[in-house]
Amino acid sequence: MENLNNKVALVTGGSRGIGKGIVLALAAEGVHVAVNYQHSSDEAEEICKKIKDNGGKALAVQADVSEEAEVRKMIEKVKNELGGIDILVNNAGIAKKQNVEEVSLEDFDKTIKVNLRSGFLVTQEVLPYMRGKNWGRILMISSVAAQTGGVVGVDYATSKAGQLGMMRYYAKNLAEEGITANAIAPALIDTDMVAGLGGVKPEIIPVKRFGKSEEVANLALSILKNGYITGQTFNINGGMQPS
Repeated sequence: MENLNNKVALVTGGSRGIGKGIVLALAAEGVHVAVNYQHSSDEAEEICKKIKDNGGKALAVQADVSEEAEVRKMIEKVKNELGGIDILVNNAGIAKKQNVEEVSLEDFDKTIKVNLRSGFLVTQEVLPYMRGKNWGRILMISSVAAQTGGVVGVDYATSKAGQLGMMRYYAKNLAEEGITANAIAPALIDTDMVAGLGGVKPEIIPVKRFGKSEEVANLALSILKNGYITGQTFNINGGMQPS
């Protein structure tokens, strides 16, 4: 397993939930972490303070990662304050539980923009730094919905499936440059996002509980430390096996 000490990571949507768990796990390994957020400034600053108090380096950076200009500004700020990005975790996303007939074109376009377009924009912007070092790690936080359809909506399932295709393309075309790309497909994790879905109960999961952000973060860390793993989707879903 590779030593990640002093590497620079960007975690989009890193102020809460799964993103927060991954931020803290990376910081514990000595990684300098940029915590992206859109609205949750207090949460992002609190996480960064905790990391700094423990002797680490962290930066809270605001950006709507679905907007190209904001992404470029964010990456430039991270580069100036922490350095070129070595590790990218595309975690930012939205979810709104709706029946199939309720999803409008506006809903669909917004979900694709936030969940999928953002991953493309941020990845394309950090790739020059990774390619310049012949080393990089790209991790997509997808969902079991990409494989089973899930319980949120057609827009959400489509966006998360798109992440898997994006990941496989990057993995195939960047492997010789020392850059890996993988995805994690969690089921229902005990986060604000899942709490906001309403009516979703842990009983639908074979293990009869929601997952924990720390469990996803531990898996993420193992993937990011392994240079021989690329092009893979890792399921962490309490037994909700993909079809």
